[in-house]
Amino acid sequence: MSKKLVFMGTPMFAVPILKSLYQNGYNISYVYTQPPQKSKRGQKINKSPIQGISETLNLEYRTPPVINNEEEYNFLNSLDADLAIVVAYGQIIPKKFLNLTKKGFINIHASLLPKWRGAAPIQRSIMNLDQETGISIMRIAEKLDTGPVCNNYKIQLNENLNALEISEKLSSLAAEKILDNVNDILDGKANFIEQDHSNATYASKIQKTEGQINWDENAEKIIGKINGLYPSPGAFFMFNGERYKILKAQVGRAQGNPGSVLSDNLEIACGNNQSIIIKEIQRQGKRPQNIGEFIQGSQIKKGSKI
Repeated sequence: MSKKLVFMGTPMFAVPILKSLYQNGYNISYVYTQPPQKSKRGQKINKSPIQGISETLNLEYRTPPVINNEEEYNFLNSLDADLAIVVAYGQIIPKKFLNLTKKGFINIHASLLPKWRGAAPIQRSIMNLDQETGISIMRIAEKLDTGPVCNNYKIQLNENLNALEISEKLSSLAAEKILDNVNDILDGKANFIEQDHSNATYASKIQKTEGQINWDENAEKIIGKINGLYPSPGAFFMFNGERYKILKAQVGRAQGNPGSVLSDNLEIACGNNQSIIIKEIQRQGKRPQNIGEFIQGSQIKKGSKI
C-alpha cells in the first residue's frame, strides 16, 4: 500500500506544490485548508486556492476554523498517515499533533532559515534588499519556524522582481524539490540539521501603514518597499487627501528635495540625492495605469510636493 500524506495549505503559493504531489502519484489522503471567507463587500464567499484545487482534483478536504480541538486530533489520528506537509496553512500546528503521522510534520518555508522566520518572509526579504532568498524544508517543532532543516534552495533577488513574482518562483521551485525530499523522508534517508538560532531574524506580519513611503529614504529602499509590498497592501503616498499606490518604479538620476516632483513624467526626489521614476501607479478607487496614461489627467505636476 502506498504511503499516505496529509497536506495543509491555503494560499496560491501552496497550489503548485499540492498539484505536483498529486500529479506524481502520491497518495494524499486528506487536505486541510482555511475555511472560506466572506468578501469585504457583499456576501460573496471566497474559497481558498487550496480548497479550489482540491475540488478540481477530487481530493478530500477539511476546513476547520480552529484545528486545535479534540475532533481534529482524533480525525488526524484515525488517518494513520505517514507524513504531513504544511505550506502556508495559516494556523499553528499544536505540539500534541506532531506525532500523529509516522514521519511527523514538515513545513516548506519561503526563506533561507533561520533568516526570516514568521508570517511575511518574502516581503521582508525584498524590503531588506537581500541579495538572495529561497525555500527551506524543515521539520515542524513546537516554536514557530525553529525546527531542523533537511534542505534549502536559493534564488537570486534583484530590484526588478516584486513579491508576487518571487512568490511564484519559490512556489515553482518548491513544487519541483518537494518530491525528492518526501521520498527521502519516507525512506528514512533525510538528514535534518538544527538551525543556528543565534542568527534568526523575524518576518512579522505586514501592516498596511508600513506601505506609506518616506521620501527621505534612498531610492533603493523605496523601490524595495514598492516591490516587497506588491500587490498588497502596496506602497503608497498621499496627495490632496487621496492615496496613490505605486506599482512599479525604477531608480532615476535627478536630484531635489525629497518628495518633490521633478518632471511631468513623475520622477520624484528622495533621500541621498536620488530619485525614483514611477512606471505604473494606481489612484485611490481607480484601476492601475501606466505612467503615460496616468499623467494625461493627473493633478500631480512638476513642482508638486507629495
